[in-house]
Amino acid sequence: METIEKSLSQAVVAHLNEAFELHIEKLEFQLTRKDFEGDITLVMFPLLKLTKQNPAVLGEKIGCYLIENTVFVTHFNVVSGFLNLTISDGYYLTFLNEFLKVNDFGHLKADDDSQTVMVEFSSPNTNKPLHLGHIRNNLLGYSVAKIIEANGKHVIRTQIINDRGIHICKSMLAWQNYGAGETPESSGLKGDQLVGKYYVLFETKYREQVAELITKGHSQEVAEKEAPLLNEAKKMLLAWENNDPEVRALWEKMNTWVYDGFEVTYQKLGVDFESYYYESDTYLLGKSIIKEGLDKGVFYRKDDGSVWIDLTADGLDEKLLLRSNGTAVYMTQDIGTATQRAVDNPQVKGMVYTVGNEQDYHFKVLFLVLKKLGYSWADSLYHLSYGMVDLPSGKMKSREGTVVDADDLIEQMKNTAGAIAKEHGKIDGMETSERDQLFNIIGLGALKYFILKVDPKKRILFDPEASVDFNGNTGPFIQYAYARIQSLMSRVPDMNFQLEMDLTLVDKEKEILKHLHEYPTLIQTAGEQFSPALVANYLYDLVKLFNSFYQNVSVFGEEDSTKRAMRLLLCQAVANNIKAASKLLGISLPNRM
Repeated sequence: METIEKSLSQAVVAHLNEAFELHIEKLEFQLTRKDFEGDITLVMFPLLKLTKQNPAVLGEKIGCYLIENTVFVTHFNVVSGFLNLTISDGYYLTFLNEFLKVNDFGHLKADDDSQTVMVEFSSPNTNKPLHLGHIRNNLLGYSVAKIIEANGKHVIRTQIINDRGIHICKSMLAWQNYGAGETPESSGLKGDQLVGKYYVLFETKYREQVAELITKGHSQEVAEKEAPLLNEAKKMLLAWENNDPEVRALWEKMNTWVYDGFEVTYQKLGVDFESYYYESDTYLLGKSIIKEGLDKGVFYRKDDGSVWIDLTADGLDEKLLLRSNGTAVYMTQDIGTATQRAVDNPQVKGMVYTVGNEQDYHFKVLFLVLKKLGYSWADSLYHLSYGMVDLPSGKMKSREGTVVDADDLIEQMKNTAGAIAKEHGKIDGMETSERDQLFNIIGLGALKYFILKVDPKKRILFDPEASVDFNGNTGPFIQYAYARIQSLMSRVPDMNFQLEMDLTLVDKEKEILKHLHEYPTLIQTAGEQFSPALVANYLYDLVKLFNSFYQNVSVFGEEDSTKRAMRLLLCQAVANNIKAASKLLGISLPNRM
């Protein structure tokens, strides 16, 4: 169904061409403010100079033309430079009829010619388990991928696994020195949690050595550089890069533990991937590309043998690309990864990197370096920068073991949801397995919604208790509305009603239909801005409108069967829209709460 904005645009453009010989390409519409009469508003300010008319005269001319030449504009009023238009009830009833015919109304389907976009998210290090920060990354990246798909594009969900480097060697060395052969099986720990335990232990032992050196008269700076454990880790990294068989075998064993652990967490979160890249592979390609860049004069080598690029003319700094000992840095592998992806996926026309805002500068440099290397696809790279997640207790630190483990948080959310559900007496008569499933759906829905409702650029203070509140802007609030509608629908075994088009809508009905009507535009805007928050807050507004309607307008108590049928169909449309929008956020919905 053609949007009202498009239909209005065609009519207004035709009138402006006929009356003023103007060829206008774009008009600005917005929803009419609630304190004015009308449904949709034409912003006339850009037209006033072109037509040399005052707002009242121009608004009167356009308004009269629309009433005479369209079937859907019934009234108008002019306020300053705004033309407020009232749309007929028949238009919205026709829209409701069309809405109910299509699954996921407003979502476009990709075809063979559709653009392909790659979305990178998660991208963990193999020296620790996933934590609360990773949860925001995963939920944000997965949701953005779903929103891009809903805009009619193919999406490849991918990640780069940071499986090499000094931080990886730290956990390996600590396990080698202090682990006494401990395994996930012998410890009862998930593999990623076991490896993370030794990453924290490395930091503890390292700090003990630093403190000891300081007591012997060394400065803090010297002690931190000369601590034996750190030098051992550096030697292990060199041995790894030189393919030492023992180091490589240990690396493969511990990484396997971690991958098994990651997969369990991904399944709990409901996210998945279609391609994987590994830093241990791509850093080599990055090193070879840097050599080519040296030969072309894009990069330069300092006296100590390190390789750099000078970006000062571009408003940035000099950037290290290879250390003096020839070992790679993050930029090395990111250059290799981006290039390998372009080779593997020539059909990809866009790449979204979901990475925290502490890496903003890194990605400015990366994208500029790739452009200077001559890659045309570098113009289609985008950094989806997001703020960190804090707790009431403060910032998380992996090395100090003060992170919130993702698995623990998921379990906590489930338990919190269960406690609140029991307190409200909403689970009477449920089997134990049904309760567990419900608690999991509510807990995960609360977690996902709390994180995704916030604009990605903003920092989050995560409050588990507040996120599971059944009232307010929360996941359970959305889920409860859906469950309520399912309960309502269960009273009507046959929803195959014929919708009458000559009904008169009450304000509460029309408000919902106007909101549903905006959904396709919302999906487009959310895709352009890479913002699940727009979808989440659209959902919240929809549920508030539905609750207000349900509390003030009788459904089953309506004696007029045609009105009752329409209201039931309206409830069904709301449920369908909640389901479609929730799917974009990765949120499951229960039929009963």
